[in-house]
Amino acid sequence: MPTAFFNDTMIEQDYYKILGVDRHATPETIKKAYRSLAVKYHPDKNKGDKQAEEMFKKVSEAYAVLSNPEKRQEYDAMGSSAFRGKFTQEDIFRSSDLGNIFRDIGVSGDIFGRWFGGQGWSASGFGKKGRGKIFDFSSFGDFGVGQESLRGQDLQLELPLTLHEIAFGVEKIVEFQREGKMEKVSVKIPPGSMPGKKLRIPGKGGSHPAGGQPGDLYIKIKEIAHSVFKREGHDLYVDKHITFSEAVLGTKLTVPTLDGKTLSLKIPPGTTSHTKMRLKGHGLPMGNGKSRGDEFVRIIVDIPSTLSKKQKALIEELAKEGM
Repeated sequence: MPTAFFNDTMIEQDYYKILGVDRHATPETIKKAYRSLAVKYHPDKNKGDKQAEEMFKKVSEAYAVLSNPEKRQEYDAMGSSAFRGKFTQEDIFRSSDLGNIFRDIGVSGDIFGRWFGGQGWSASGFGKKGRGKIFDFSSFGDFGVGQESLRGQDLQLELPLTLHEIAFGVEKIVEFQREGKMEKVSVKIPPGSMPGKKLRIPGKGGSHPAGGQPGDLYIKIKEIAHSVFKREGHDLYVDKHITFSEAVLGTKLTVPTLDGKTLSLKIPPGTTSHTKMRLKGHGLPMGNGKSRGDEFVRIIVDIPSTLSKKQKALIEELAKEGM
């Protein structure tokens, strides 16, 4: 679990109270409140005042969360303790505009760099080297670094794919909105790219207001449900129905595969309902490209709800014989 921005990790922090705004405050109100507090508590204006320094850290984190609509929604739903347990400091401060605010109000944005040796901070605590990840503040604002260190916001979109496209790969033209304009990019999906996987396209994200490199575009794969096959990991499942007599006497079935083939499957006598039979190597390709998952055929024995007179008589005869 990531460590929080300040030491009182498990203490609930009311970001709205910290900034002095109500829970329905507009983005403009939140920004105005932070600008005022940033000036008031900035360490350059409060030399040696540890309380002011702590408040500056707190109001900065509160603003980074409440100024982002998605983060604010999650914070409102779970509270700060759970929120700060879920998100790392890099997540919390990513894409915030603190650097721009510091520039506008005429205070030093390099204060974080001075606190943490110009290298960001360790997620295990302020000003102390710990086991956490080091976060470079240059990723979210102008903190006394050159333009080559600035980077725009990453973009993400979902790309729905059929099960066949996921299994065997495909090349798609993706259309997306970037800074008010529609753009197109060709995306090659490798075989076996599982749902939830993100493909990175460098330089296709947003630009940074102060210059520097644009962010990246991430394509997240989403699976379109298949009418026949169900996927579990790299394995595929398909249901095949047989009659009661076929279950008792045995039969042969024709089974489809995802790549368009049909296979013959022998059902032995006495097969019970919901028996699973494996077709090895007919599932989705593995990441190594050399092997595949399996296809499982689930046998469903259909029991008739109504019988003709002749069928009922035959079943009664079977019952007399102990079946």
